[in-house]
Amino acid sequence: MIEPIRILHILQRMEAGGTQALLMSIYRKIDRSKVQFDFVVEYPDKQFYDDEITALGGKIYYTSVRKDLNVMKFQRELYQILKEHTEYKIVHVHAYTIGYFCLRTAQKAGVPVRIAHSHSNGIVHDKKYFIKLLMQKLFLVHATDFMACSEEAGKYLFKGKDYVVLNNAIDSSKFIANMAVRNDLRDELGLNDKFVVGHVGRLCPEKNHKFLIDVFAQIKKIKKNAVLVLVGKGPLEQEIRQDVFDMGLTENVLFLGNRKDMARIYQAMDVFVFPSLFEGLGIVAVEAQTAGVPVVGSEGIPPEIEITPIFYRVNIMDGARKWAEVAVDATQNSFCHTNLQQYVIEAGFDMDATANMIQKYYLERYRCQLKTK
Repeated sequence: MIEPIRILHILQRMEAGGTQALLMSIYRKIDRSKVQFDFVVEYPDKQFYDDEITALGGKIYYTSVRKDLNVMKFQRELYQILKEHTEYKIVHVHAYTIGYFCLRTAQKAGVPVRIAHSHSNGIVHDKKYFIKLLMQKLFLVHATDFMACSEEAGKYLFKGKDYVVLNNAIDSSKFIANMAVRNDLRDELGLNDKFVVGHVGRLCPEKNHKFLIDVFAQIKKIKKNAVLVLVGKGPLEQEIRQDVFDMGLTENVLFLGNRKDMARIYQAMDVFVFPSLFEGLGIVAVEAQTAGVPVVGSEGIPPEIEITPIFYRVNIMDGARKWAEVAVDATQNSFCHTNLQQYVIEAGFDMDATANMIQKYYLERYRCQLKTK
């Protein structure tokens, strides 16, 4: 029996984030008798997808570089993994802040195919901004292949280099609007008589939760029965909870944490508000639209995401009141809570096509490097 080729993915950790959700959706869909995934993560702790990865036949190599900040130790550990496991002919790196060290180590270990993947079109302007900017530039130095989740993410990071766009896709059949599921879930969450505003995303600066809370406060002035449902976890959770408390909205905001039943959660929403400062793509907006939930998104979201008649773009500078008005009006669209799967398929965001594309890419690159030996 021919063994599958094994692809080594490197990223921060397998938490419930957009990049991780994409990788797991691909992993479930690919022919694992031909291509298998393994993972190097930058935290030593067990994460959201670890059990499923193991069940699918994958391996996880834990490191502690994000905790001890010992990059030299991390490079030694990665080098040892690659030298002990010479089956890795392709390394696919999704973490640009440490990507330079990953790709340099992979090159030193003799890995012939080294993929740098752009998942974003911006950086948060915090105290680490200039370090992150430098690491982004260095990310490209030792890569042989370049991949991006959108045209904007590719142009942003690769600047003139040739790159392949791998659409952040979803298993669209799981997200189709379903009124029975909607009614059951709203009953389960106590939302039957509520106007439900939803958001899905890591609780971190680029998702712009502070502005989201301001928008919700304005929506509540229009819809007295409004409730905000937040899905996700992250470093700003306590700060966001404090903002909610300070604005007197504690009873009106549900923090659901990370969920594995997202196809159900979207069904409960009346509108999805997505004011990110920047996004590589923003796959959650595709998921919401597939579920028939109107999306109000910022200028930080790439144009590829506008795939249905229920997407509305508003500039953040227009202010929270404008966003609230658009969000409420959007729920009157006749396409809301209808089957919009065909829009998703035609836009290229269905997982079958994406999984087939990346599987073919890996197999072709693997065969090419064998021929050049």
